[in-house]
Amino acid sequence: MSKRCLAALEPAYVLHHYPYRDSSLLLEVFSRHHGRLGLVARGARSARARWRGQLQGFSPLLLSWSLRGELGTLTGLDTRGGKVALAGRHLLSAYYLNELILRLLARHDPHPGIFDAYEQALRELVDREEPALRIFEKRLLEELGYGLLLDRTADSGLPLESEATYGYQLERGPVRCDNPVDSGLYLRGSSLLSLHREALADPQASRDAKRLLRAALSIYLGSRPLKTREVSRQLATFSATGRETREPRDMR
Repeated sequence: MSKRCLAALEPAYVLHHYPYRDSSLLLEVFSRHHGRLGLVARGARSARARWRGQLQGFSPLLLSWSLRGELGTLTGLDTRGGKVALAGRHLLSAYYLNELILRLLARHDPHPGIFDAYEQALRELVDREEPALRIFEKRLLEELGYGLLLDRTADSGLPLESEATYGYQLERGPVRCDNPVDSGLYLRGSSLLSLHREALADPQASRDAKRLLRAALSIYLGSRPLKTREVSRQLATFSATGRETREPRDMR
């Protein structure tokens, strides 16, 4: 018989929800101390539901539940602050964060560090979207045990030099390469150090960090594309064929 688990007023976010049976919802939840889990919110779609309208994404919640086996039952809900106001590109970027968590985190595997990084990223998306996304990706890889070497060379262990160019080998780290000769992943030392310090104020550092982190994440995401990236590309294509002359950025 599986052990019953009870949680009371646990900090959490709803990552996704689906209609379930006649009037319930099936929730994908990310909690600080219990990780990802599936919960049934019984009667949540009925007209008299006590949680009607409250089980929305990007809202800081306190959830209580009873869990036996893989799927639990929501038993209580409270709010712990206002919902982050996101729209347009910022909202798509927030869904991208959710998709990374759903794809890379196993259920019932706690990652408080990732939870804290997720909260910080949501708060910063509107004002610092690009750095917020990159720093979350970096911390996500670190917390999962796939952290990138960003402050010294992989072959000699020497500190990186800001003005030097490095070829990044994803399974090892950066190797100095003053004369790149192929289409490998070449990055400035200053960009790698900026990512290491999580200080991506320079646009070039942000672009380099995006290339590096996208390549690193692709190893663990596998061949199935992220839905948010596909949507982003479709919107960019649509905008590029309209009145705008400047191609929109793909933020993911």
